[in-house]
Amino acid sequence: MSIATRDPTSRDASSDDGVAIQPHGSFFGRRKGHKLRSRQADLIEHLLPRLALDIASPGPPDLAVVFDAPAADIRLEIGFGGGEHLIAEARAFPKVGFIGCEPYVNGMAKILTQIEAHNIGNIRLFAGDAAELLAFAPRHSLARIDLIHPDPWPKRRHWKRRFVQDATVAAMARALKPHGEFRFVSDINDYCAWTLAHLSRSPDFIWTAERASDWRLPWVDYTMTRYGAKAEREGRHAAYLRFRKVG
Repeated sequence: MSIATRDPTSRDASSDDGVAIQPHGSFFGRRKGHKLRSRQADLIEHLLPRLALDIASPGPPDLAVVFDAPAADIRLEIGFGGGEHLIAEARAFPKVGFIGCEPYVNGMAKILTQIEAHNIGNIRLFAGDAAELLAFAPRHSLARIDLIHPDPWPKRRHWKRRFVQDATVAAMARALKPHGEFRFVSDINDYCAWTLAHLSRSPDFIWTAERASDWRLPWVDYTMTRYGAKAEREGRHAAYLRFRKVG
C-alpha cells in the first residue's frame, strides 16, 4: 500500500479547530478554536440540547426511537469535523438515523448550522468520547461506523491516543449488527497500516478489499470532506478501508 503522507504537525480536518467539549477519554484537545459567531453560540445553547444524546442515563433498548421518525438503520460517524460527510449522508438517506460524535465546539457549531438550514431530522449528536458512546449503544444497534481522516497522533508516545485500539475494535464489534461495516479513511501510511493490523487480528472483522481499487478509490457516493479535497490537491492520496462484521 502506498499512500502519500501529510505533514504530521498539521491539524486534521476531522476535528476542526475547536475547544474540546469533553477532552477526556479517547479525545484530546489540541488548540483553541475561533470564537463562535452569535448565531453559532445560540445554536449550541438551544438546538444542541434537543439533538444531544444523554448517555448519563440508561439508553433505550432501540436507538431508532431517538429520531424524529423511527430509523430503519443507524450509522455512527466518529469525529465528523465540519460535518460535510455526515450532512450529505443524512440528506441522501432520510430513513436512516445518523449519530455524529464530535468533541470540538467549532465542529459542533458548523453542523448545527447545516442541520437548521436544511431542517434535518435524522441526525443526533454526541459531544464527547466515542468510546463512551459505543459502550452506551445497545448491542448490535449500528449498521455502520465511519472514521474519516482521524487525527493520526504521529509520535510514538501518542499512539495510545489513536481511536483504533484493540479495546475500541471490540467495542465496535459489540455495537455493530452482524454484517455491519466499519469504514476508515486516512492519507497517513502509518495509521492505515495500524488500522489494518488491529482489524486483521480481530476475530470479529474481515477486510472487504479484493483488488487495489477497492482501497484506492472512495466507495460509491462518498462525500469528500474539506480536508480530503485539500489533501488531494496537494498530492496526498487516501486509503478507503472497509471492514465487515463477521456473523
